[in-house]
Amino acid sequence: MKNIDANNHVTGRSIYVDDVPELGGTLHAAVYASPHAHGKIKKIDSSQAERMPGVVRVISWKDIPGQNEIGGIISDEPLLAADEVHFQGQPVLLIVAESEEVAREAAGKISMDVDPLEVITDPRVAFEKGHLLSDSRTFKLGNSQAAFANCKYIFKGKAISGGQEHLYLETQGAYAYPLEHGNLKVISSTQGPTVVQRTISRVLGLGMHHVEVDVTRLGGGFGGKEDQASAWATMAALAAWLLQKPVKCILHRMDDMRMTGKRHPYSSDYKIGLDENLKIQAYEAVYYQNGGAAADLSPAILERTIFHATSSYFIPNVEVTAHSCKTNLPPNTAFRGFGGPQGMFVIEAAIAHAAQELGVDAFDIQEENLLKNGDEFPYGQIAEGCEAGNCWEEAISIFEYERIRKEVKEFNNNHLLVKKGVALMPICFGISFTNTPMNNARALVHVYGDGSIGVSTGAVEMGQGVNTKLLQIAAAVFGVNPQRVKIETTNTSRVANTSPSAASSTTDLNGKALVNAANQILEQLKIAAKNILGLDSTEGFVIRKETVWINGKPTSLNWEDLVKEALLMRLNLSAKGHYATPGIHFDKKTEKGHPFAYHVYGTAIIVSNVDCLRGTYTFESVKVVHDYGASMNKMIDLGQTEGGIVQGIGWMTMEDVVYDENGRLLSNALSTYKIPDIYAVPEEIDVHFLNTPGTDMAAFRSKAVGEPPFLYGIGAWFAIKNAMLAFNPNLKADFAESPLTPERVLMGLYG
Repeated sequence: MKNIDANNHVTGRSIYVDDVPELGGTLHAAVYASPHAHGKIKKIDSSQAERMPGVVRVISWKDIPGQNEIGGIISDEPLLAADEVHFQGQPVLLIVAESEEVAREAAGKISMDVDPLEVITDPRVAFEKGHLLSDSRTFKLGNSQAAFANCKYIFKGKAISGGQEHLYLETQGAYAYPLEHGNLKVISSTQGPTVVQRTISRVLGLGMHHVEVDVTRLGGGFGGKEDQASAWATMAALAAWLLQKPVKCILHRMDDMRMTGKRHPYSSDYKIGLDENLKIQAYEAVYYQNGGAAADLSPAILERTIFHATSSYFIPNVEVTAHSCKTNLPPNTAFRGFGGPQGMFVIEAAIAHAAQELGVDAFDIQEENLLKNGDEFPYGQIAEGCEAGNCWEEAISIFEYERIRKEVKEFNNNHLLVKKGVALMPICFGISFTNTPMNNARALVHVYGDGSIGVSTGAVEMGQGVNTKLLQIAAAVFGVNPQRVKIETTNTSRVANTSPSAASSTTDLNGKALVNAANQILEQLKIAAKNILGLDSTEGFVIRKETVWINGKPTSLNWEDLVKEALLMRLNLSAKGHYATPGIHFDKKTEKGHPFAYHVYGTAIIVSNVDCLRGTYTFESVKVVHDYGASMNKMIDLGQTEGGIVQGIGWMTMEDVVYDENGRLLSNALSTYKIPDIYAVPEEIDVHFLNTPGTDMAAFRSKAVGEPPFLYGIGAWFAIKNAMLAFNPNLKADFAESPLTPERVLMGLYG
């Protein structure tokens, strides 16, 4: 089935926040943001802005009727700065005017004086000074200290992974307007409608029932709108509430880049120990997460880093510790993979280090240590339905890895200044929110009198195709033509207390809630069918192609007639479904449990070409065997995989988020921040679907596909590094830094 949004996307008819027709009298808001990274506010002069024609009001923290607080996990982030600023770009004032142009011009006429305070941008410096956003976390398995004493080979090193700008096509924004009876409606570009609703409720001092949040779709999110969308929606809501006028707040691209958080940069230390057979016997790592100036989602992201510290490998003795460090940068936030990629880069760097020092191929260490069924993860969960070995073996076989390795070696022997590198990247990614209570969803389903069906869930469509998959689920469960099904906007008044569309769990949670609701309605339709057909029982009742079947045989009763008769019988054809993932749990006191519903596996083979004279590179191919389970929509899953691979390669290679020592973003535009374009993507991306039945924990046994493919991009770093080693075998082994930009390649080759 094709993506139901594709036609509107390519013809420009899809509706985003800024496409919503404006109500009469709509005002526009712009933000005055701190030009200082850290300091006590002495004076703010907004007099020139207030006198400008068209300016309606300048709003400060003093105008907030409720709490000046938007922190999600930890209450440590004001909506508008009061006495102190903690990063360049922190919102201080909200200017509301008759047009966006006037509001932005007025913001430029505001000045602020501060008493400067120390600016910290390095997480290790923050840690040394005791500046932490949350408690540090440690996972242990076995006894790593004792195990190191028996290791034949021990290697220590450092790994650094950089940030990443979300660069969603649609910037942050919201449109808010007052309704009667003291209610407020907010159209928001958010992955978390309930997060936005809760935040607005807190800031305005209203009950959540007074705030309706509606989302049609996002023009991309990647995690950047899971938590941080709430700030801009709350600003629009605050202005609309105070002025009792419709207010729109849409960020300019450069403001969005300057004022919002990125993927967390990490600086990490590792220690790895192997025996004579290349079995990893012990592994330790310490991660210094750069969380920025407020917690945002950093504690949860930190947790997922250590959940994925050992990646696709079984290591019997592990101790990994992570620190969330407070710096004077915009609060960093969720990004595809949610901290998992940062942890996986470190273990791959440790394996590559060991391989280089021992004079063996990293392939040999990777293969020797792959997870198997029954192996224990450092957090206590036991590997079940493990496809790590199957993905690895199938990739080696169908893509003829030995031939690729031989060709790369022959090429390098015959070329002096251009070298090829090949690397394998096995992945293992846990599917569920690691905060167990978030793993639940609801769905509201109506079957109308003409047989059409309306479906509301908590899922937010942001380009990942969830609406298409939900439509498929509804059509399949009811046995009707997909054209009968409409997926409604995501709305907090129809479906309440939703979890964000994140953690690759959106289809699983909302799809299973939808199945629950649909089955409730089917039970009502069974009653109708029994009476209409004069049956003693409805055993063997199913609907196929809009016809009622009983015990494997079609009847004369069709879908439309069944629905009409059911309503005449006053049966309920509306239902609210609920789903909570069973069997998952985690005890943070012992750091043990079963946090994930299941894991997704895969293996990628990446081949790079490096121009060793210039430091430039290309990717010849990325060949993948991926564990999709029983994919319900291969085209959508393939698109997610290809996009994830390219985005992951971008993070590892060219996407370099750069701040200066004063906390000013230098990579603040598309002229200074580079993402993969058509010329940078691999020449070939070949994706093979592993033949596997999937798991009942996934919707229709079709495994989650949002985040796992991103991890394949990590292998691009090691493919480049292997090409560099072919040119200069004396490269430093105990230090890995990403992104591996052409500048870093050139300096590494000759440094």
